[in-house]
Amino acid sequence: MPQADTIHINNKAAAANTYDAIVIGSGITGGWAAKELCEKGLKVLMIERGGPVQHPNYPTAALDPWDFEHHNRRTNALKENYPIQCRHYSIGEDNQHFYVEDLKNPYVEHQRYDWVRADVVGGRSLLWGRLSWRWSDLDYEANAKDGAGVDWPIRYKDLEPWYTYVEKVVGVSGNRDGLDIIPDGYFQPPMEMTCVEKDFAAKMKTKMNRPVIMGRTANLTAPVKGRGVCQYRNLCHRGCPYGAYFSTNASTLPSAFETGNLTLKTNALVHQIIYDEKSQKAKGVEIIDKDSLLTEVFEAKLIFLNASTLGSTQILLNSVSSRFPNGLGNDSDQIGRNIMDHHKHGGASAVVEGFEDKYYYGRRPNGIYIPRFRNLGDDKKDYLRGFGVQGGASRGRAQIDQEVFGAVLKEKYGELGTWRISLGAYGECLPYADNRVTISKDKKDHWGIPALEFDVSFKENEKAMHMDMVNACVEMLEVAGYKDVKPTDDMSAPGNANHEMGSARMGRDPKTSVLNGFNQMHDVKNVFITDGSCMASNGCLNPSLTYMALTARAVDYAVKALNKMEI
Repeated sequence: MPQADTIHINNKAAAANTYDAIVIGSGITGGWAAKELCEKGLKVLMIERGGPVQHPNYPTAALDPWDFEHHNRRTNALKENYPIQCRHYSIGEDNQHFYVEDLKNPYVEHQRYDWVRADVVGGRSLLWGRLSWRWSDLDYEANAKDGAGVDWPIRYKDLEPWYTYVEKVVGVSGNRDGLDIIPDGYFQPPMEMTCVEKDFAAKMKTKMNRPVIMGRTANLTAPVKGRGVCQYRNLCHRGCPYGAYFSTNASTLPSAFETGNLTLKTNALVHQIIYDEKSQKAKGVEIIDKDSLLTEVFEAKLIFLNASTLGSTQILLNSVSSRFPNGLGNDSDQIGRNIMDHHKHGGASAVVEGFEDKYYYGRRPNGIYIPRFRNLGDDKKDYLRGFGVQGGASRGRAQIDQEVFGAVLKEKYGELGTWRISLGAYGECLPYADNRVTISKDKKDHWGIPALEFDVSFKENEKAMHMDMVNACVEMLEVAGYKDVKPTDDMSAPGNANHEMGSARMGRDPKTSVLNGFNQMHDVKNVFITDGSCMASNGCLNPSLTYMALTARAVDYAVKALNKMEI
């Protein structure tokens, strides 16, 4: 295992290594933090553990399946080098270069945990599913009302203007549906439902009084500052040369560079945040260069930690000092606890007849959505919280039963098959103190940094909800009158939804939380965390838009406080 050497920095170099702010991580929240800090006039260093990826130069974006050596199938080599990443559907021959190599980045699993990670500039902003929902007070008040977790220190009204602020930059296509539990926002024109989806929506409205809406997605249907509109290729996971979906690379990073205030350092692992006992603040970070294995220190007045929920946690727990022997800012002993992720793979599918003369345009990178309906009003179940349902209807090629060749085979491949509709729910996970990660005493990564040790599981509340998710999806398809309804019942492992949250939660009381209502550490005032670590609960809606709004709001607060010399 390589060991890092230390660079001794002279005074001139130390001055060169000093910035107004340091942003750790270049994913969705890191990109937003850098953009906002740079546009407010701060000199910013962004540190990214992965290699460079420059928009619009995504190497496989324009390739056809036959252009790949293995026709875009997973090879044995891919499975051997990326065994954890291959637990997730999204990695393939066309985008494996975006993902972390598991053999160099091990961790300990007491129970299965699927830690899906990017290892490039832009992070998982290049890989996310792009559904962009505003949370409502149904989510922000849940902990206080049912007693699970700690009360959020904010409510919807605190984030409402910031949702609008980021939506204007992101570009969210969707309808104004008038639903309180998923508030309307600043939308571009929506994508269109297929004919079967429209049929399903009409039947759910009349037969079950449930709204079925078009997904709200960060895929452009109208141009936004240097970015083109969606081409309906559904190849977003390769990187979009049109900039048609929101990513750090296509949006926030160019804006940050435009100011002249950003420095980007890649292939740099943050080993720890350095705490200064005299000032009672963080003074900077220590990094390990992944290529040279040398260490280096960078200093700043302000630090934004945006390395993703678990990456940020690993950094905090490895940042020990005499003041914080259990990790930076961990007086509450909450860092690493309350790990949450959505549970999925509960749903159903069916065949739909009567639309054989209909088809649709392109490959739409979006679907339909049925907002949460459980544990609202009179619809009560024997578990807490609820789930939302994603889905879509499409048709593929006709099934070829007999052996045919040549012109007959080509003709058969041109025939369309049956319409199918599928539904899949995403369920909420409660915050549990014993769902936690710690620092391993034995295992280290390729560069000598102590690895995380996972003890996270879905518990009885999530398991009861999962069964209801399956039954509810079956019921809706049967009520719609569709044929050959088949349940999907294969509950995902924690981590597999890629919505990991918690571990450094916001709260009102420093004794039970890590951050205040502005994402500022209670114990270290010049450190802010705005990635998924900060979440006090995880709702059932995709969280990324909320992360972005929280980040923009936190930067606004931090810079004002810095200018007032309050931090």
